[in-house]
Amino acid sequence: MKRVTLNSGNKSPNFIGSWCIEPILICDDLISYFEHNIAKQKIGKSGIGLNTDIKDSIDITMNPKDIVLPGNEAFKRYFEQLFECYKNYVEEWTFLNKISERLEIGSFNIQRYKPGQHFKEIHTERLSLDSLHRIFAFMTYLNDVHEGGSTYFSHYDLEIQPRRGLTLIWPAEWTHAHKGNILKEGSKYIITGWMNIC
Repeated sequence: MKRVTLNSGNKSPNFIGSWCIEPILICDDLISYFEHNIAKQKIGKSGIGLNTDIKDSIDITMNPKDIVLPGNEAFKRYFEQLFECYKNYVEEWTFLNKISERLEIGSFNIQRYKPGQHFKEIHTERLSLDSLHRIFAFMTYLNDVHEGGSTYFSHYDLEIQPRRGLTLIWPAEWTHAHKGNILKEGSKYIITGWMNIC
Protein backbone atom coordinates (compact mmCIF):
# COMPACT_ATOMS: atom_id res chain seq x y z
CA MET A 1 0.00 0.00 0.00
CA LYS A 2 1.41 3.35 -1.05
CA ARG A 3 -0.18 6.74 -0.34
CA VAL A 4 -1.22 8.69 -3.47
CA THR A 5 -1.76 12.45 -3.69
CA LEU A 6 -4.82 13.50 -5.69
CA ASN A 7 -5.49 16.79 -7.40
CA SER A 8 -7.16 18.72 -4.56
CA GLY A 9 -9.98 20.19 -6.67
CA ASN A 10 -11.41 23.51 -5.58
CA LYS A 11 -11.73 22.79 -1.85
CA SER A 12 -9.38 21.23 0.63
CA PRO A 13 -9.42 19.13 2.68
CA ASN A 14 -11.85 16.89 0.84
CA PHE A 15 -11.48 13.91 3.23
CA ILE A 16 -10.94 11.51 0.31
CA GLY A 17 -8.08 9.14 1.12
CA SER A 18 -6.15 7.67 -1.80
CA TRP A 19 -3.60 4.87 -2.11
CA CYS A 20 -2.27 2.36 -4.59
CA ILE A 21 -2.71 -1.20 -3.38
CA GLU A 22 0.13 -3.71 -3.61
CA PRO A 23 0.75 -6.13 -5.10
CA ILE A 24 -0.99 -4.65 -8.13
CA LEU A 25 -1.70 -8.17 -9.46
CA ILE A 26 -4.62 -8.37 -7.01
CA CYS A 27 -6.48 -6.20 -9.53
CA ASP A 28 -5.92 -8.73 -12.32
CA ASP A 29 -7.12 -11.56 -10.08
CA LEU A 30 -10.35 -9.70 -9.28
CA ILE A 31 -11.02 -8.95 -12.96
CA SER A 32 -10.39 -12.62 -13.74
CA TYR A 33 -12.89 -13.61 -11.04
CA PHE A 34 -15.48 -11.31 -12.59
CA GLU A 35 -14.99 -12.60 -16.12
CA HIS A 36 -15.00 -16.28 -15.08
CA ASN A 37 -18.24 -16.00 -13.07
CA ILE A 38 -20.72 -15.05 -15.76
CA ALA A 39 -23.61 -16.71 -13.91
CA LYS A 40 -23.17 -14.27 -11.01
CA GLN A 41 -23.22 -11.17 -13.21
CA LYS A 42 -26.35 -9.00 -13.02
CA ILE A 43 -27.42 -5.61 -14.30
CA GLY A 44 -26.24 -3.12 -11.68
CA LYS A 45 -28.67 -1.62 -9.18
CA SER A 46 -28.53 1.75 -7.47
CA GLY A 47 -30.04 2.64 -4.10
CA ILE A 48 -33.46 2.95 -5.69
CA GLY A 49 -33.25 -0.35 -7.52
CA LEU A 50 -32.80 -1.40 -11.14
CA ASN A 51 -32.77 1.59 -13.50
CA THR A 52 -30.18 1.82 -16.28
CA ASP A 53 -31.10 5.48 -16.77
CA ILE A 54 -29.37 6.04 -13.40
CA LYS A 55 -26.75 3.30 -13.23
CA ASP A 56 -25.66 1.33 -16.27
CA SER A 57 -23.21 -1.44 -15.35
CA ILE A 58 -22.84 -5.17 -14.89
CA ASP A 59 -22.20 -6.18 -11.26
CA ILE A 60 -21.36 -9.16 -9.13
CA THR A 61 -22.60 -8.55 -5.58
CA MET A 62 -20.91 -10.45 -2.77
CA ASN A 63 -21.19 -10.74 0.99
CA PRO A 64 -18.27 -10.76 3.45
CA LYS A 65 -18.91 -14.43 4.25
CA ASP A 66 -18.08 -15.24 0.60
CA ILE A 67 -14.48 -14.13 1.08
CA VAL A 68 -13.47 -17.39 2.79
CA LEU A 69 -14.96 -19.69 0.15
CA PRO A 70 -12.56 -21.72 -2.02
CA GLY A 71 -11.61 -19.78 -5.14
CA ASN A 72 -12.09 -16.40 -3.46
CA GLU A 73 -8.57 -15.95 -2.11
CA ALA A 74 -8.09 -12.74 -4.13
CA PHE A 75 -10.78 -11.07 -2.03
CA LYS A 76 -8.99 -11.94 1.20
CA ARG A 77 -5.79 -10.40 -0.15
CA TYR A 78 -7.70 -7.35 -1.36
CA PHE A 79 -9.39 -6.67 1.98
CA GLU A 80 -6.10 -7.08 3.83
CA GLN A 81 -4.76 -4.26 1.65
CA LEU A 82 -7.91 -2.17 2.07
CA PHE A 83 -7.56 -2.48 5.85
CA GLU A 84 -4.01 -1.11 5.59
CA CYS A 85 -5.38 1.85 3.64
CA TYR A 86 -8.04 2.45 6.28
CA LYS A 87 -5.47 2.28 9.10
CA ASN A 88 -3.50 4.99 7.30
CA TYR A 89 -6.71 7.04 6.90
CA VAL A 90 -7.31 6.84 10.66
CA GLU A 91 -3.76 8.00 11.33
CA GLU A 92 -4.56 11.17 9.41
CA TRP A 93 -7.99 11.74 11.02
CA THR A 94 -7.40 10.50 14.56
CA PHE A 95 -10.95 11.21 15.73
CA LEU A 96 -11.90 8.05 13.82
CA ASN A 97 -10.14 5.95 16.45
CA LYS A 98 -13.35 6.33 18.47
CA ILE A 99 -15.38 4.41 15.89
CA SER A 100 -12.83 2.38 13.95
CA GLU A 101 -13.28 -0.79 16.03
CA ARG A 102 -17.04 -0.70 15.43
CA LEU A 103 -16.85 -0.80 11.65
CA GLU A 104 -17.34 -3.79 9.40
CA ILE A 105 -17.42 -4.41 5.67
CA GLY A 106 -20.90 -4.96 4.30
CA SER A 107 -21.90 -6.34 0.93
CA PHE A 108 -19.69 -5.21 -1.94
CA ASN A 109 -19.68 -5.20 -5.72
CA ILE A 110 -17.31 -5.88 -8.56
CA GLN A 111 -18.54 -3.80 -11.49
CA ARG A 112 -17.77 -3.62 -15.19
CA TYR A 113 -18.59 -0.69 -17.43
CA LYS A 114 -18.43 -0.82 -21.24
CA PRO A 115 -18.29 2.18 -23.61
CA GLY A 116 -21.36 4.38 -23.17
CA GLN A 117 -22.02 3.09 -19.65
CA HIS A 118 -21.61 4.93 -16.35
CA PHE A 119 -23.29 5.81 -13.04
CA LYS A 120 -25.17 8.73 -14.52
CA GLU A 121 -26.68 10.56 -11.55
CA ILE A 122 -24.96 12.51 -8.82
CA HIS A 123 -25.58 10.43 -5.72
CA THR A 124 -24.38 9.80 -2.21
CA GLU A 125 -23.82 6.50 -0.41
CA ARG A 126 -25.92 7.38 2.64
CA LEU A 127 -29.27 8.45 1.29
CA SER A 128 -32.09 6.78 3.21
CA LEU A 129 -32.98 4.85 6.35
CA ASP A 130 -31.75 1.71 4.58
CA SER A 131 -28.22 3.14 4.27
CA LEU A 132 -27.79 5.07 7.54
CA HIS A 133 -25.33 2.45 8.79
CA ARG A 134 -22.82 3.35 6.07
CA ILE A 135 -19.94 5.47 7.38
CA PHE A 136 -17.42 5.24 4.53
CA ALA A 137 -17.40 4.16 0.92
CA PHE A 138 -14.41 2.48 -0.67
CA MET A 139 -13.50 1.89 -4.29
CA THR A 140 -10.52 0.46 -6.12
CA TYR A 141 -10.05 0.87 -9.86
CA LEU A 142 -8.94 -2.49 -11.22
CA ASN A 143 -7.61 -1.27 -14.57
CA ASP A 144 -6.33 1.84 -16.31
CA VAL A 145 -8.94 3.83 -18.24
CA HIS A 146 -7.74 6.32 -20.84
CA GLU A 147 -10.94 7.72 -22.35
CA GLY A 148 -13.74 8.80 -20.00
CA GLY A 149 -14.86 6.77 -17.01
CA SER A 150 -13.66 9.23 -14.37
CA THR A 151 -15.32 9.69 -10.98
CA TYR A 152 -16.54 13.23 -10.33
CA PHE A 153 -17.07 14.60 -6.81
CA SER A 154 -19.32 17.59 -7.51
CA HIS A 155 -18.88 19.60 -4.28
CA TYR A 156 -15.09 19.61 -4.72
CA ASP A 157 -15.01 19.90 -8.51
CA LEU A 158 -12.70 16.90 -8.30
CA GLU A 159 -12.37 14.45 -11.18
CA ILE A 160 -10.41 11.23 -10.64
CA GLN A 161 -9.29 9.18 -13.62
CA PRO A 162 -9.26 5.39 -13.06
CA ARG A 163 -5.78 3.98 -12.59
CA ARG A 164 -5.07 0.33 -11.87
CA GLY A 165 -4.81 -0.18 -8.11
CA LEU A 166 -5.89 3.35 -7.14
CA THR A 167 -8.00 2.96 -4.00
CA LEU A 168 -10.26 5.62 -2.50
CA ILE A 169 -11.98 5.87 0.89
CA TRP A 170 -14.42 8.71 1.51
CA PRO A 171 -17.28 9.64 3.87
CA ALA A 172 -20.63 8.21 2.80
CA GLU A 173 -22.45 11.50 3.52
CA TRP A 174 -24.07 14.02 1.17
CA THR A 175 -20.85 16.02 1.36
CA HIS A 176 -19.32 13.50 -1.04
CA ALA A 177 -21.94 13.39 -3.76
CA HIS A 178 -20.45 11.96 -6.93
CA LYS A 179 -21.11 10.27 -10.25
CA GLY A 180 -19.25 8.23 -12.83
CA ASN A 181 -18.54 9.97 -16.12
CA ILE A 182 -19.32 8.18 -19.35
CA LEU A 183 -16.81 5.57 -20.48
CA LYS A 184 -15.67 6.28 -24.04
CA GLU A 185 -13.58 3.23 -24.87
CA GLY A 186 -12.38 -0.05 -23.41
CA SER A 187 -13.70 -1.48 -20.15
CA LYS A 188 -13.69 -0.09 -16.63
CA TYR A 189 -13.58 -2.47 -13.66
CA ILE A 190 -13.96 -1.49 -10.01
CA ILE A 191 -14.52 -3.12 -6.66
CA THR A 192 -16.60 -0.98 -4.33
CA GLY A 193 -18.61 -1.14 -1.13
CA TRP A 194 -19.09 0.33 2.31
CA MET A 195 -17.72 0.34 5.81
CA ASN A 196 -20.68 0.10 8.13
CA ILE A 197 -21.07 0.82 11.82
CA CYS A 198 -21.93 -2.27 13.87
